[in-house]
Amino acid sequence: MDARTRILARVRRALRERPKALLPEHPHLLPKEDPLALFLDRLRENGAEGHLLDEEGARALLQGFPGAAFGRGVPEAFRLLPELPPEEAPLGVSWALFAVAETGSVALSGEDGRKAQLLPPTHLVLVEAKRVYGTLLEALQDLNGLPSALGLHSGPSKSADIGQVMVKGVHGPGRLIVAVLL
Repeated sequence: MDARTRILARVRRALRERPKALLPEHPHLLPKEDPLALFLDRLRENGAEGHLLDEEGARALLQGFPGAAFGRGVPEAFRLLPELPPEEAPLGVSWALFAVAETGSVALSGEDGRKAQLLPPTHLVLVEAKRVYGTLLEALQDLNGLPSALGLHSGPSKSADIGQVMVKGVHGPGRLIVAVLL
């Protein structure tokens, strides 16, 4: 018997007597609850801004910014501002694969380009209303293949590592705006 087999056998024996961990129920999502309304509530609780808009309303969110860094998946209809390098842009714009109501998260593909998602101080994420799911499991089951990297963004970047003082924008955008497109 080789070393790997011996080690795995010892681990199995040690775990045999331990009780099985139960998966928690979904505390936030009730079957009768509207995923879209819950998503917008969770976004607010996470410190992000959520808007239910048509395309024209979403394009209006771009006003007031001198330029933006755009993710690769952002449709031309939303590329109204001059394109700037992500490290200079005041706004990053991304197209979400889906959103999860129970956590108030948007799922962004690494293939879209992480710099536009992380470097500008404000991040605008566009997601179609039909792509807002109640749970992450529902979203993943409906997804046709996973990208090489999937980022779940659940609010602005924040940290309280130093002196337990909450600071926004430490590891990414300090402001997250999500436009849910009708």
